[in-house]
Amino acid sequence: MCEKPMLYYFNGRGRAESIRWLLAAAGVPFLETFIDTREQYEKLLEDGCLLFQQIPMLEIDGMKLVQTRAILCYIAAKYNLYGKDLKDRAHIDMYVEGTADVMALVLTRPFLAENESQKQLELIKDRTMNRYYPVYEKALQDKDFLVGDQLSWADIHLLECILMVEELHDDILCQFPNLLDFKERISQVPTIKTFLQPGSPKKPIADANYVPTVLRVLHL
Repeated sequence: MCEKPMLYYFNGRGRAESIRWLLAAAGVPFLETFIDTREQYEKLLEDGCLLFQQIPMLEIDGMKLVQTRAILCYIAAKYNLYGKDLKDRAHIDMYVEGTADVMALVLTRPFLAENESQKQLELIKDRTMNRYYPVYEKALQDKDFLVGDQLSWADIHLLECILMVEELHDDILCQFPNLLDFKERISQVPTIKTFLQPGSPKKPIADANYVPTVLRVLHL
């Protein structure tokens, strides 16, 4: 059993990036095994590590967890980032699903053809400004956190989303002063501030190697 959690995924953002964010925000050191060959992936399959034949996989507390949502729920609950009761969790889940919708549009964009990628870029801006950000802007009126009076998974996920969208549309927060203030405050949480520094496990925008590696390993 690993003393530190071990994350198995590609050397890029994808579905694993939110896992990195949540572990880092919780102050949990973790290790990574980057999957860059088909043989590595097949070995995990042969060893029975991938319940649904998918990565990411997180080895933690003697378990080999798969399915991103299940992994994130476990981390949030284990490290007191999942609210105080079931009602808090329900609200956290709703907010997380909203930011997950936005991030899915961002994360799939590198896999699209050029003309479709441009359409996706505009869709991201439209959905963010007109469907999602107004909800979070209202939720943060006169509040420091989305749910309750302490940092939760919902706040961490929202900051991840904000920074991800800003890489594509750097002026998008101009119309959302509460979100701008939120970004500045949550970025200063010590564990998150450390994660945002160069040299952390945080992954950059997909480079020229990321998409071909994913397609080759998964035979897509």
